[in-house]
Amino acid sequence: MSSKAGKNKDSKDFQTQARTRLLLTLWDLGGSEAGVKKGDLTKRIVRTGETSQDYKNILTELEESKAVEIINKNRVTQISLTNEGRQSLAEGLKSAEFEFDGTQVGSRVANALLKWIRQMDGAVSVPASKGKPAAEIGSYEKFKPEVLALFEKLDKGHNYSGLVPIWHLRRELGEQVGREDFNEWLMKMQGEQLFYLQSGEARGATDDQKRDSITDDVRGLLFFASQQS
Repeated sequence: MSSKAGKNKDSKDFQTQARTRLLLTLWDLGGSEAGVKKGDLTKRIVRTGETSQDYKNILTELEESKAVEIINKNRVTQISLTNEGRQSLAEGLKSAEFEFDGTQVGSRVANALLKWIRQMDGAVSVPASKGKPAAEIGSYEKFKPEVLALFEKLDKGHNYSGLVPIWHLRRELGEQVGREDFNEWLMKMQGEQLFYLQSGEARGATDDQKRDSITDDVRGLLFFASQQS
């Protein structure tokens, strides 16, 4: 496999391996929480005998499939990993077609994979079409324990230090709960002092992440959920 990838950068084999390696590296660099500079990502993924141009089409394909979001700001290109990208990474790592090239896997890649295994076990939502659909959450009483458990899982799994992004809670629940119900019930939990919803946003937050947060008429954008210590 490694010889094929090294000889033909346009081969399906190389594209498959490189796509998953790129997503794993982006995740390891913190691309899920904030954007990663394109230059920092390139330094990590380009291997001996390769150039950054070998990954240009892969990045374009990932952006078109909404697996990553690429933003150019102040002459700096930032790349963020979306929820779709995390799902794609999970599927790529599980695929029988993916394997690491033993001659070009350094400790960084190996440690990134270990980090993924330790942190993401059960934390990546799988599209309903690829498994049994999750049960719909049709009431506040069902929503409350679900989101409290999810808050704890994401906080530990992503080292959020008690500040879990609201958009991450929403996306993990997916189609189990409607957008308006999610907004109303999370605000109700704040009223019951189960959560405190914090205004502002994370540095490098994407437009999609802001849309999947909550906007309050008085306080504006509410981006994080926290709990009283």
